[in-house]
Amino acid sequence: MAFDEPRVTAQATRRSSRISAQTKVEVSVPAKKPRKPSKAGTKRAAEEVDNDEKNKKAKVNEDETVKDKDDDVLPQADGPIDIGDILPSITLKNEKGEDIDTGSIAIEKGVVLFLVPKADTPGCTTQACGFRDIWQEFTSLDYDVYGVSADAPTAQNKWQTKKQLPYPLISDPKRSLIGVLGAAEGNKTRRSHFVFEKGGKLLDKKMPVKPADSPRVALEFIKSLG
Repeated sequence: MAFDEPRVTAQATRRSSRISAQTKVEVSVPAKKPRKPSKAGTKRAAEEVDNDEKNKKAKVNEDETVKDKDDDVLPQADGPIDIGDILPSITLKNEKGEDIDTGSIAIEKGVVLFLVPKADTPGCTTQACGFRDIWQEFTSLDYDVYGVSADAPTAQNKWQTKKQLPYPLISDPKRSLIGVLGAAEGNKTRRSHFVFEKGGKLLDKKMPVKPADSPRVALEFIKSLG
């Protein structure tokens, strides 16, 4: 029994050494410092922010432009007026650039409106000069004559002076009145004429009509009223 104790002690010593060898040593690692953004990265980020701001401003401007365009559109009737309907009130410009209210031109007299696609073109000049040549016959029957087109007042004024047209011209660049009369086809105007009695009620319309026929047909209709 005296020889057993040293053997036990030696075994315990070896186990203790193995345990110590298996013990993990924790080493603290210093935290990495955040990398500073490079100049190229900073510039790229700034450009992205700038582009975002520009896109936002462009969107705002686009929305405002659409809104402005919507505001410019004049109110129109639900559809083209027909026989028996009243001439609507729309403020436009005459050939002198003066305001003219279409709803008031037929208060005291009957009115003939003839529509042309474009001032100072062959067909339109034939139609306009036809009304010029028998204009006094219309006035003797207590009817005024107005030419209507989408041309600017300055273009109409030159045409009126050049061809000595004795009646006023109405400038309708947005085809507001032309549309209400049912003569607008996209960016074009259909050649036509409309006869309104005193008070503004529509009595007759011809659309389309030939340039040379329009003046005489309108006059004959008025004479047929007695």
